[in-house]
Amino acid sequence: MTDSRSSAAPLGSSAAAIMVLLCLVWGLNMVAMKVGIAGISPAWQGALRSAGAAALGFAWCAARGITLRPMLGACLWPGVLAGVIFGLEFSAVFIGAGLTSASRAVLFLYAAPFFVAIGAHLFVPGDRMTARASLGLVVAFAGLVLGLAGGDGGSMAGDLLCLLGAAGWACTTVLIKATRLRHAPAEYAMLYQLVVSVPVMLALSWALDEPGVFAPSPLIWASMAYQTVVVAFVSYIAWFWLVKRHAASRLAAFSFLTPLFGAAFGWALLGEQLGPTFLAALALVSLGILLVNAR
Repeated sequence: MTDSRSSAAPLGSSAAAIMVLLCLVWGLNMVAMKVGIAGISPAWQGALRSAGAAALGFAWCAARGITLRPMLGACLWPGVLAGVIFGLEFSAVFIGAGLTSASRAVLFLYAAPFFVAIGAHLFVPGDRMTARASLGLVVAFAGLVLGLAGGDGGSMAGDLLCLLGAAGWACTTVLIKATRLRHAPAEYAMLYQLVVSVPVMLALSWALDEPGVFAPSPLIWASMAYQTVVVAFVSYIAWFWLVKRHAASRLAAFSFLTPLFGAAFGWALLGEQLGPTFLAALALVSLGILLVNAR
């Protein structure tokens, strides 16, 4: 495991490349979520996604010989707490995405790096934000705002729910860094969140009287497959692996790329118009990442 000094070091090229790929995957995920909501209720969709990814996670652990008995030990309660937060986080995101526009939803969701930077600074030893890194986050966020300034309209309720989801994402990230979960296999953190979030989201779906799966189609199920296998299983294992080895605030800085990837996928798949503003925003985000990772 890395110590606090290596955790605070700038990311290597491999970790940076993985984060860029994850941002691309997550950017497409917002399009997949919007497609899925057209046929499956938001909280119910989140529960199905977590349940499917959890099944894949158990199969993965069995294939690799990873014993799960230690999950009931010292990291149990941090894991359960992470799962509850995860369930509330994605319920908020799924419901919020259905109420507001895709561009605004992803804008507020990816305010998470600010919450992560603050939380890591307060609760994770050795994960302190420097003045240059703080400036980098501000520059990157300015680019994000510029890139999404021309987005379609939304609703205050949807915006606030996505912002709440951002806070939840940051809480789980900092929780993993600040508790025994940091020293557990990455699969443990993933399974805690996926398994515990299922009853949380099912209960919320029941409380909201959602219809569940109301308009299934091949496209809807393709959306669910992408969210379940690629996002909630493969990308989460990669994310938790990175979180255990690198500073949370530095990793989170890369997530500013995700809305820009999401906008690009919106242009390619949904016919949204992009122009010079998008390219200028991408340049600002890249500069922000450079500042955050500067030695």
